[in-house]
Amino acid sequence: MVTLAQVAEVAGVSSSTVSYVLSGKRVISPPTRERVERAIEALGYHPNAGARALAGKRSHIIALVVPLRTDVYVPVMMEIALAVTMAARQHGYDVLLLTNDEGPAGLRRVAGSGLAEGVILMDVQLDDPRIAVLRETDSQAALIGLPADPSGLACVDHDFARAGALCAEHLAELGHREVAFIGYAPAVYRRHSGYAERTIAGFQEAARQRGLRVVHRPCEGTFESTAGALARILADRPDTTGFVVQNEGAIGPLLSLLRSSGRVVPEDASVVALCPEQLAEQHYPRLTAVTGPAQELGDRAVELLMSQLDSRPNEEVALLQPVLTARESSGPVRSPGTP
Repeated sequence: MVTLAQVAEVAGVSSSTVSYVLSGKRVISPPTRERVERAIEALGYHPNAGARALAGKRSHIIALVVPLRTDVYVPVMMEIALAVTMAARQHGYDVLLLTNDEGPAGLRRVAGSGLAEGVILMDVQLDDPRIAVLRETDSQAALIGLPADPSGLACVDHDFARAGALCAEHLAELGHREVAFIGYAPAVYRRHSGYAERTIAGFQEAARQRGLRVVHRPCEGTFESTAGALARILADRPDTTGFVVQNEGAIGPLLSLLRSSGRVVPEDASVVALCPEQLAEQHYPRLTAVTGPAQELGDRAVELLMSQLDSRPNEEVALLQPVLTARESSGPVRSPGTP
């Protein structure tokens, strides 16, 4: 199928110029219009009928790409999606849900249909291939996540590097020197998910500055995988007294495994989690946790997108600051010989 981008290449113009020729939203010089029309005819390009019907109108629909994976914590993703939906309704917009498995092709399909005025991407990777499609199709977009190169993009995210640093700093202040980081499944790191890689990078840098010895173990989040990760940690670093957990599924198994191994939390082992407040409060002991407002991510993403749709270009990177709340799962290192 011939794409709008191919028409633009043959005509020697940008994709947005082809869009304007088709929609009539902007005045295009006669010579340029003729080149585009000749390219359309030569390639046999057929713009989507829905897009033609919407020319000159606004659909008042935005597309939201949500991650439906087994290795993400679905409750948080759904909280963000709900926040986007509610914020969009306040602006008179409805939300079209896409799943991340559609990838770049799904974005291309939505951009070609003209159904959605803009798009919000979640679960952004450092080298996310969908960003090239957004630029190629001249789509209005906001990202919930931070790619390696955010130039020219509107992004909002938690400051995950700072979140990781807070964990290391907290344990260092309590006197811990051997610390383990139990992270997400290996697949999360293989696809370079920004939230995972930035957290571990921030943690490792703060640990280096504080003189901590650290080990990072990815984990699927099941009881068996958590048991395997803990066994490897204790085999390699038997003096480990501090544990940081970013995988929500591994929190319960880790606490259970520490108890069954005779390690009392927090007297023998301190646990710090990166998780929502409500999850931290559900466990015993209640978890010291680093949290960030999921709802605000959705609200800010909609505001960034609305600014663009109102012809107010917005190239902004907004990082929401995390908060560490100390609870009963972390404490000072027990001195040698202390009963």
